[in-house]
Amino acid sequence: MSGKLIYITDNDMKRLKELIMVAREFGKEDEKYLKDLERELERGKVVKSQDIPSNVITMNSKIRLRNIDTQEEMIYELVFPDNANANQGKISILAPIGTALLGYKVGDIVKWKVPAGLTKLEVEDILYQPEAAGDYHL
Repeated sequence: MSGKLIYITDNDMKRLKELIMVAREFGKEDEKYLKDLERELERGKVVKSQDIPSNVITMNSKIRLRNIDTQEEMIYELVFPDNANANQGKISILAPIGTALLGYKVGDIVKWKVPAGLTKLEVEDILYQPEAAGDYHL
């Protein structure tokens, strides 16, 4: 996560703020992850769902990333916590990598802190973005 401008749809912003509120109310999530997501949302530029560029990662987007150091490619889908499943490549928005990906676009480098240091991932492609597909309800 950095100071880079990111784009967030109005629908995602609304649902993510509700997620944070409910998670706090029921104590379901680690507060650190909620604060990280809040910081990302605060720096995001909100745009209407139908106006988001098709090369921007939104909720429920399926993306292909490449590790800059190892050249390994991976495919992830950015999902809400209830739909997360690491075995299926479904990464929660509350996981540090999920929070880091939101709002980035094709060609961007996402820097993500891991125990071994800093991992740099390039957003190579968005294989599916709900808004680009006209699926505004996802």
